[in-house]
Amino acid sequence: MTEKIDKRARARLFRTRLREALADRGVSQSALARRIGVDRSTVSQLLGGEGARLPNAQVVGECAAALGISADWLLGLTDRPETAADILAHSLTLTRARRAAADEQIFRWHTEAEGYKIRHVPAGLPDMLKTRDVLEWEYTPHLGRSIDQAVGASEDRLDWMRRTQSDYEIAMPLYEVHSFVRGEGYYTGLPRDMRDAQVQQFITVTEQLYPRLRITLFDARRLYSSPVTIFGPLLGAIYMGQSYIVFRDTERVRALTEHFDHLVREAHVTARGFADHMRAIWTGGSSDRSG
Repeated sequence: MTEKIDKRARARLFRTRLREALADRGVSQSALARRIGVDRSTVSQLLGGEGARLPNAQVVGECAAALGISADWLLGLTDRPETAADILAHSLTLTRARRAAADEQIFRWHTEAEGYKIRHVPAGLPDMLKTRDVLEWEYTPHLGRSIDQAVGASEDRLDWMRRTQSDYEIAMPLYEVHSFVRGEGYYTGLPRDMRDAQVQQFITVTEQLYPRLRITLFDARRLYSSPVTIFGPLLGAIYMGQSYIVFRDTERVRALTEHFDHLVREAHVTARGFADHMRAIWTGGSSDRSG
């Protein structure tokens, strides 16, 4: 709720902020007068008066538009001088996404958030935990010779995860790992030996890095999530396939964090039980895993 201040104090604040905006933008009183269509003496009165009188809404709006600032800020109704459009432009961006793990932007976001918890709902299995064989099977059809770059980037991300002080929490739907183990759906045609090695990789890495790395599995019949990564309190990136929608404003990052934390609270398989669950479906499904 906006703090209520008396008219005299608000008028002083208006004059102070108008002078500040003029100085910051290098705009003279004469230039402002021309931009808003008034005499220079009118601008002098706006800046030099001592009473409780404020200019009318038309003049306040024209000053704000001419200087590229918020009228609410001039009047002391907000502490942010940016216009609503500028705030939105800086808090929401659309970033081109590459299909492979070698996405330099993603890695920059990781390093920017080092020391904070990173929460991740992958589009499939998390790239940084995939074996080289699985990465090559998945990315070679569209990356060709550049597959080595994707593999190297994935390995770098895992090395970063081992070194960093950041906690890393991953939430995936149950069906993803079950489809993988059985070689169904997206994973149809992936040889059994590659799937077996991948499951062992999951078990080994999660046991080595727990509790800094935690993987939970949620039931997609009850819960749904788009692929999303939340980098501490700094930003949240929703993966669309060809682009990321990136939020940096506190309210939306908090909402994405609450969404992720709900997935974890309602998880069918907890992080502590993930490795045992993988062992169970790996050995229990040995009779129906296709070759």
